[in-house]
Amino acid sequence: MKARIVILTFLLGLCFFARSQDRFAILEQKLIELGKTSSPGLNEKVDLSINGASIQEFIRAVGVSNNLNVNVDPTIDAKIVNNFSKVTAQEVFLFLCKNYNLDINFIGPILSFVKYVTPIAPVKLASAKKINVSYESTAELLSFDLQNDTLSATAREITKQTGKNIIFSPDLIGKVVSGFVQNSSINSALEKLAFANDMKVSVTPDNFYIFEKKIAVQDPAVKNGINANGANNTNFGLTNPSTNNSNISVKDGLISVNAQNIAISDLVNAVSRELNMEYFLFNELKGNTTLKINDAGYEDFLKLLFNGTDFTFKKEGEIYLFGDRNLEGLRQSKLITLKNRTIEKVLDFIPAELKKGVDIKTFSDLNGLIVSGSQPRINELEAFIRQIDLVVPLVHIEVIIADIRKSNTISTGISAGIGAKPAGATTGTLVPQVSLSLNATSINNLISGINGLGIINLGSVTPNFYLTLQALEEQGALKIRSTPQIATLNGHEAKLKIGSTVYYLEVQNNLINNVGNTTVSQSQQYKSLDADLSITINPQVSGDEQITMSIGVTQSSFTERISTTAPPGKLNRDFQSLIRVKNGEMIMLGGLEENSTSNSGRGLPLISRIPILKWIFGTRTRSKNDNKLTIFIKPTIIYS
Repeated sequence: MKARIVILTFLLGLCFFARSQDRFAILEQKLIELGKTSSPGLNEKVDLSINGASIQEFIRAVGVSNNLNVNVDPTIDAKIVNNFSKVTAQEVFLFLCKNYNLDINFIGPILSFVKYVTPIAPVKLASAKKINVSYESTAELLSFDLQNDTLSATAREITKQTGKNIIFSPDLIGKVVSGFVQNSSINSALEKLAFANDMKVSVTPDNFYIFEKKIAVQDPAVKNGINANGANNTNFGLTNPSTNNSNISVKDGLISVNAQNIAISDLVNAVSRELNMEYFLFNELKGNTTLKINDAGYEDFLKLLFNGTDFTFKKEGEIYLFGDRNLEGLRQSKLITLKNRTIEKVLDFIPAELKKGVDIKTFSDLNGLIVSGSQPRINELEAFIRQIDLVVPLVHIEVIIADIRKSNTISTGISAGIGAKPAGATTGTLVPQVSLSLNATSINNLISGINGLGIINLGSVTPNFYLTLQALEEQGALKIRSTPQIATLNGHEAKLKIGSTVYYLEVQNNLINNVGNTTVSQSQQYKSLDADLSITINPQVSGDEQITMSIGVTQSSFTERISTTAPPGKLNRDFQSLIRVKNGEMIMLGGLEENSTSNSGRGLPLISRIPILKWIFGTRTRSKNDNKLTIFIKPTIIYS
């Protein structure tokens, strides 16, 4: 017996060694095939020297240098100290898999490096648990005391001691049984064992005992699966310790189920047997379910049955594989690409429930997600992504900026005095403004003309007397119009900024005290000051093509300087607005208006306040300025 165990252990070791060699041979073959088709970079040489870098950084570096699409599981944290020269990327990847126990998943041209998980680890053969079974051959009395023993080991031990052949159906593999019987006939003992463990036992004509799960026919009118019309129509019930209220009907390959609190494993076994479906269990399908469906196909029946549980299924060829969603054999990997929007921030919008049990990685190069998990969960996640992968509207915004400035200035008056003025003739202009300067000679000639009338004698003025007449009216109108156009995606902010910059001189005097001597150091620096018009628009498009816009407008302008080197003053105007318009409509935003009026004058005291006389014995200046900013905005939705 010991020799057999040693030989079996040795053979298992050889098998695992052979499987390991086969794994690397398969990897090498896949890399060769990929290098011939979509990834020629695998055949290019690599020259890299690595000292203490992570394996993730190294693989990415090879991918960048050889133009390969690679993805590395973040849980791989090995450090590399190697020097590779004149070897192909394929040889480097195979070396990493062998020395760091890695595996490569091939998704089209994408190489995804993951930790290698051994499918079946070699197990040391331990001594089997003793099955407490005894048989009195003279009286043919069987006794057993079973506590969570496997059905296969129990059947083997009873067969060895009694000489009676005991077999069981494939769906009872791994079944655990318990029971206690003392000095009972073999037929009665096996019947009680089956009853205590929810099974049934029958004896074949050739004296074999067969253990099966309980399946009781409920409808006696149905016989041999053929109804009165000749169609395939099977009705059967399932026995469950907690309930006997279950009914299943299979007609023309369509399944109708009305089951309450029935074991999932019993339901799968019964339906699969009636439809002759082959299946394999990775682990036991535990738990009960309540299910009511009509005329469903086999795969639809399985989807509804496993929905909300930890189990799933996968079809390989003609065999269905059942088990836990996270098992290696049932896990799928898939690249889900987006067509209408970027992959950026998509992960933030996926509900947490859809992420459970699914490993998701962002793959920006192909604008997609690499997902790994059970097929039903991947299908549910992909269906949600397709719902949000819609065309994002583009909003084209036309902006018309009209800045209208009007000014009006009137200056009139007479000034006279004694001083140094030109002795020549009168000088000045009459058109477009009156600005005359009369010297003493011109004034005396004018007085002499008046004296010649014989009525009035005004005398004459001194030689250095002068008289100035002024009458001027200025009007101005300035229109500034610009039509910038901007575009942005729905829900994203668009900004427009137009401005100017002026500079002013800043002088700084520094006093330096050096051994009782104080010197002055002067530094000059030109500083800038900005004034601009800034517009910020954030559009939101609704389903009926209404556009809601959040608009912010800020305008600043310079005022006069108090001196040539001083900075100019600055006037700011801004407003915020939230409006809604239809697609293609234009709106007007106004109200940013500035008005200023100035009225000043100079003249003789008291006389300068008297109407009419104040225009003769003084000078007056009146000015008025109007500045109005109007903005027109027209948004248009563009569906690409």
